[in-house]
Amino acid sequence: MQMRRLKILLLVAVLAVAAPARAQDEVEALVNQYTEAYDSLMNSFYMRRYAQTHSHRNRTIGAAEFDQVPDSVIAARLASLHTVIPMTYNSEVRAYIRMYLNRMSTRLDVMQTLCEYYHPMFEEVLSRYDVPEELKYLPIVESAMNPKATSRVGAAGLWQFMYTTGKNYDLEVNSIVDDRRDPYKSTVAAAHFLSDLHTVFNDWTLAIAAYNCGPGNINKAIARSGGKRDFWEIYYYLPRETRGYIPAFIAATYVMNFYTDHGLRCTNTSLPVRSDTIMVRHDLLFHYVSKVTGIEMDELRTLNPQYRADFIPASSGNYSLCLPVSKIKDFIMVEDTLYAQTRDSVSRRPVRMAKPQAQTSSSGGTVYYTVRSGDTLSKIASKYGISVATLKKRNGLSSDRIRVGQRLKIR
Repeated sequence: MQMRRLKILLLVAVLAVAAPARAQDEVEALVNQYTEAYDSLMNSFYMRRYAQTHSHRNRTIGAAEFDQVPDSVIAARLASLHTVIPMTYNSEVRAYIRMYLNRMSTRLDVMQTLCEYYHPMFEEVLSRYDVPEELKYLPIVESAMNPKATSRVGAAGLWQFMYTTGKNYDLEVNSIVDDRRDPYKSTVAAAHFLSDLHTVFNDWTLAIAAYNCGPGNINKAIARSGGKRDFWEIYYYLPRETRGYIPAFIAATYVMNFYTDHGLRCTNTSLPVRSDTIMVRHDLLFHYVSKVTGIEMDELRTLNPQYRADFIPASSGNYSLCLPVSKIKDFIMVEDTLYAQTRDSVSRRPVRMAKPQAQTSSSGGTVYYTVRSGDTLSKIASKYGISVATLKKRNGLSSDRIRVGQRLKIR
């Protein structure tokens, strides 16, 4: 009997240690996802310029400092927000707030500036579909506000649409155009999708969870819980990533509203540039827009992330071009010339996707590849006809994590 009792006590002790460890793993997974998307964002035209002219002004908030803030204070702040979605506070939410305050502290200027840039559009679209305004903070969790973000499983854009779901909500995805990366079109699709999910579950928290893992997984969790329909009651029946998704959303909402209460400040930047869109009447190559208007190619790509081949196929549908406001008049004055130049160029040679950036060293014919935004080990390995395991072995990689600008040995 005593031996059995001892075994039970040991089991309880192991579970007590394992539970926080699992929660920590979930936080770490989101930390990695957020950091990768942010690092990719900083490779864009405006963010590179920002990084060159600004230094990080905010200090990093450490875990020990955050742990001095009582639960009652954070709970009261969340309760003070006027939101439709319940801002539940518990230990899981606290863990994500701690993570975001630590990770976002030196990135706050960029996050706040991007929020100021995108939120008016988010708010208008969300309101049109009767979706709660606080969901404007969801892209912080999904993509670190990076319209070019691509996940390891292929989700893309600010709202991280998978290929099939994007197609279901009228987002064009092909070799030339990827509407999942179009800030406006993807926001319309996300609002429509979230509204549909709310119709299914009649609960916004479950709708957000279903946005992450699909309605099928939510229905399974409800069934396994004996029919309970509260997120926190079906929490342990959900996929691991989804368990952290709602706490991360609440945490992002908290940080963007109360960062000043933690001694952080945000200096407004001039980024992104003021821009506007113009409908394109005929096929158009970015090359000629850049050449005639003086807009850098990288700037055109940053403002128009949905066009994958620096080409707008306007002859086959309705497409727009986003330009700096200061360049709109210049574009209109030479618009017909640009169309003519594009027509002549396309009639002589087809539009091609850029080839992989492989480089051969001067000794031994070794081939290297420089990682670009949106790359994964699987995609790179596929390009060169090798396995992921081989690619990892040749580069001494113990995980699938890679970063933009990293140089990989191919052969």
